[in-house]
This record gives sequence, C-alpha cells and structure tokens, in this order.
Amino acid sequence: MHAPPDPDIQTKRRPPFGEFVALVAFMMGLTAFAVDNVLPAFPALGRTFAVSDPNRLQLLVYVYMIGFGATHLVYGPASDIFGRRPAFLAGLAVFLLGCVAAMFAPDFETLLAARCLQGCGAAAGRVVAVAIVRDRFVGREMARVMSLTMMVFITVPIFAPAIGGLLLLVGDWHAIFASMLVLGVLLGIWFVRRMPETLRAENRQSFSVGGIAAAFGQTATCRPALGYATAFGLMFGSIMSYVGSAQQIFAEDVYGLGPYFPVAFGLIAITMGFASLLNSRLVRRYGMHRISHIGMLCFVGLSVLQCGFAFLFAGRPPLLLFGGILALSQFVTSLTMPNFNALAMEPLGRIAGTASSLIGFYTTFLGAMCGAFVGQHYDGTVIPLALGYASLSLTVVAVVLVTERGRLFRPTHVEPLR
Repeated sequence: MHAPPDPDIQTKRRPPFGEFVALVAFMMGLTAFAVDNVLPAFPALGRTFAVSDPNRLQLLVYVYMIGFGATHLVYGPASDIFGRRPAFLAGLAVFLLGCVAAMFAPDFETLLAARCLQGCGAAAGRVVAVAIVRDRFVGREMARVMSLTMMVFITVPIFAPAIGGLLLLVGDWHAIFASMLVLGVLLGIWFVRRMPETLRAENRQSFSVGGIAAAFGQTATCRPALGYATAFGLMFGSIMSYVGSAQQIFAEDVYGLGPYFPVAFGLIAITMGFASLLNSRLVRRYGMHRISHIGMLCFVGLSVLQCGFAFLFAGRPPLLLFGGILALSQFVTSLTMPNFNALAMEPLGRIAGTASSLIGFYTTFLGAMCGAFVGQHYDGTVIPLALGYASLSLTVVAVVLVTERGRLFRPTHVEPLR
C-alpha cells in the first residue's frame, strides 16, 4: 500500500510511477556505472602508471567502495535534517569533483584518491534513493518498487564495461572518467527538475548529535535490521569479489577473452535484471520472506556446486560451465538482496534516512572487505572466487537462521520504531 499523502509535496507535481522508478534507479545506477565502466581500462591504467601487480589494480574498485561506504554515515542524517534533495545534490557535487580529479591524476596514488572521492559522492545516491522509496512506500509495495529499481540499476553493469571498451577504441582512459562526469551532470538536471522533496514535515529531524546517535542505536539494535543487513552485506561481498577479479578471469589469465570480456560480463549480469523483474511480480503474491529465503538456499547450492567444479577442473572449468553457474548464482542473488534490504528497512520508517545511511555504511564496508579479501587471493584460477562464494553463502544462511530464530519462509511480526 502507499504511504499516506504528504501535504508538503501535494502542491508539487510528482513524477509518474515509471519515471519515479527510472530516476531512483539512475541515482543508484551511477554508482554501478562508475565501478564497472573502468574495468576494461585496467591494462591501460597499469601501463600508464607502471603498476606491475595486476591485483593492485583491483584497488580502483575497492577504494571507491570504501569511500562509498564511509560517507553513508553523513548523508543519512543530513537527509533527515535538511531534506532528501539538498543531501543528494551535495553528494553529486562531490562525485563530479572526483571525476575531474581522476581525469587529471598524475600518478596512481592520486587516481586512487580520486576514486575514493567519487565513492564518497556516489553514496548520496544510494542513501537518498532508498530513503525516498521508503518515504513513499511500505511493505510488499516497497519491496516491489525496490525490485523494479534494482532491475534498472542492474542493467547498468551489462553495458558499462562495453561502453568503457568502446570509449577506449576512440580515446584513452580519460574518456571513461569524462563519461561519468557527463552522466552525473545529466542526473543532476533530471533530479532538480522532476523530483520533489519527499520527506514529510513531521518526520524532519532537528540537528542533534544525541538524536543522530539515538537513531543509529535504534537501527543497530533492531534485530531484523541488523540481521538482514548483515545477510545483504555478505551477499554483496560475493558480488564484489566477482567484480574485482572478473577482468583477470575472463579477459586474461583463465579464459583469455581479451576484448570479448564485456560480452561475457554482460551476459552474466543480464540474468540479474531478469531476476529483479521477476521478483517485483512474485513478491506481491508470496511475500519478502518466502522469496528471499528460497533464493538464499538456491545461492548456497549453486555456490557449493561451483566450488566442486572449480576443484574438479583444477581451477579452470570450461567457460560455459563456469559462466552458466555463475549467472544462475547472480540470478538468485537478485531474487534475494532487494528483499533483504526491504526487510531491514521495514521497521525503520520514522528514521529512514539515518537508518538507510547506517545500513548502507555497514553493508558496503562488509561487502567491500569480503570482496577485497577474496579478490586479493586471486591466483590465476577460479578457486579463490569459488571458495569465497561457498563460504559467504553458508554464512548468510546462518545469519538469517539466527535473525528468524530458526524459522524460515514465514514472516515474523515486527513493530515499527516509534
């Protein structure tokens, strides 16, 4: 069901449902684009900045995610105090500054700092987008909107590496960061013109360090929020471990696809878009618990199967076998993660901005650290990735079982925070 009308925004024209979903997805999707668009440029960046260790180039992904995670703690309270629009636009300005800094980076260390700055700005899109959705929707309808948003958001990685590859054909790696700059400007124009303030007047918070700390405490001690945020972060860690090592696995060491790497990456990523669309239809009928728990168990089975084949083929399973199981794994994560996110946010409507920031900070750091740990153990085979998927998926099941006190598939009544 829809949240009650907000008198503060009745006088402003809301975008229609389809445009609302597309705009919120763009806010979140810019983050994914900024991560994946740069992957094809790893070899060129390695040559430009004399980076001899290929694993070190993965830091371009992980420092971005560290900056992205750290500033979640800023944008959430800011959006609850000053409103969704000012918080997002401030973050977008930081992101654009990071794009310019990356384009003119004189050395690899400066490029890493610019990537971190990009992540610091991009966090506003993720935090404010979730808060805007929670402002307008609740329950299964919120899960449906998040699934539709994720469907659009997830299609970005399908095309981002291919776009990066095309840009490298007509220019050098500077063009990749220029494309991020252009998209950021376009997003800012669209947001300013079409997205009204969604924070209800009675939910606006006054600035108070004690109040922010209390909201963080409420979020951290809410059992469903903490449990499902942890499960989300662990599943996100598996995706980050894949993103960090995908270029080395597909383009270079294991399968040697070279310029065809974006094709393999896109074919695997497109299954996530289909899953998000399917989830948006199924969740209204079967509920968030049932869909996410079934997806979680399927993820475990596929991860263990992937691990078995990795060892059976000495770390180099056939491309179709490896890619097929990996695509199915990504499919079920997209049936699971949007619902985990909705379940974590559901009891926290009154402090949606601050809650979104703390949950985003926690899940991003957890995912980035897990992904970096797995990625930095890359050894020229798929075995580290397969072991990472299997261990993370089993831990997700344990966390959800503790959160639900051993009961799966059925919703537990949760009182919203007051």
